[in-house]
Amino acid sequence: MSSSKQSNYTLFDHLLELRTRLLHAVAGILIVFCSLIYFAQDIYQFVAEPLLATMPEGTQMIATDVASPFFAPFKLTIVLSTFIAMPYILYQIWSFVAPGLYRNEKRLVAPLMFGSTLLFYSGIAFAYFVVFPVVFTFFNSVAPEGVTIATDISSYLDFVLKLFFAFGAAFEIPIAIILMCWSGVTTPESLRTKRPYVAVGAFVIGMLLTPPDIISQTMLAVPMLLLFEVGILIASFYQKKEEDIETKDAS
Repeated sequence: MSSSKQSNYTLFDHLLELRTRLLHAVAGILIVFCSLIYFAQDIYQFVAEPLLATMPEGTQMIATDVASPFFAPFKLTIVLSTFIAMPYILYQIWSFVAPGLYRNEKRLVAPLMFGSTLLFYSGIAFAYFVVFPVVFTFFNSVAPEGVTIATDISSYLDFVLKLFFAFGAAFEIPIAIILMCWSGVTTPESLRTKRPYVAVGAFVIGMLLTPPDIISQTMLAVPMLLLFEVGILIASFYQKKEEDIETKDAS
């Protein structure tokens, strides 16, 4: 869309464009959902595997609600469809905002969208393959003697989705740092001086977003601190690159 055409757009035109983009995003989610709904039970079985692998022999998960065997896999499939369709959703967002961005902003926003999607997926994978086996093994090992472990499938789904979102959001720290430095809210040098406060904040966030045990809290806080350092490095690189560009333009 050219700048002259963009300037002739009214508020109503922008709202129509926004509606179209939202409908496309919802349609993308529905297409993925329709493709996955047949495998809903298998998908739930895969997500439940970290818990099932650590439960005592002879025990199994239970459903305390009549509709849980249907709604738990159904809910998981909807969430998974949204996760899978996320690149397409971000593309729709990009298509809506791109005409109003400057060239240098487009150069930054496009890789940030790709990076944010990759980091979110990485956070979910880290939770599933690294955190879940450790946490569930710990929970099962500290169960009082005489207590039979039989986790409700709906409660388990709520638990794992909470951790998926927590780790997915935590892995977005580099993106948040880059955006803050790019917008002038802070600088890499200023963030480096705040490392002690960030370390305390990471463990507080880990305590709030994870179950009340030191293992999962630490397993969220440590990656957050590492990603904080990664974000500072990338922000410093972008800042240096922008300064070089401005120097060349001035000369």
